Amino acid sequence: MKRLRRLHTYLGCFFAPLLLFFLLTGWYQALMHNRQKGTGEPGDWKAPLTSVHVDQIYPAQSANSYSPTLFRGLVVVMAVALILTLALGVTLAIRFTPNKRAVWLSLVFGVGVPILFLWLGQRR
Repeated sequence: MKRLRRLHTYLGCFFAPLLLFFLLTGWYQALMHNRQKGTGEPGDWKAPLTSVHVDQIYPAQSANSYSPTLFRGLVVVMAVALILTLALGVTLAIRFTPNKRAVWLSLVFGVGVPILFLWLGQRR
């Protein structure tokens, strides 16, 4: 059980920076009105789900107008809660793990590996 808990701690610290990045970009997409979006939505089953993510509405033929205010508020509350949860988890990992160096290494690799992969994925 100790190994499983330790693995959970290190994986959590590894993925925390990446989750924070995706959270902040999703938050930006939900709250910014002036970003550039592609024209046209796909016409299959994914179109309504795309509208929820991009426009914060669920399109229905019976609706004549939309207000994404409530959903945007929910997105903000979820984002703040996830940021607090991530910070709490990393704080607990640093305070209560005997091998603090491994926790810090997990955090550093959690930032460095995605940046390295993005850089290696660029064609030059």
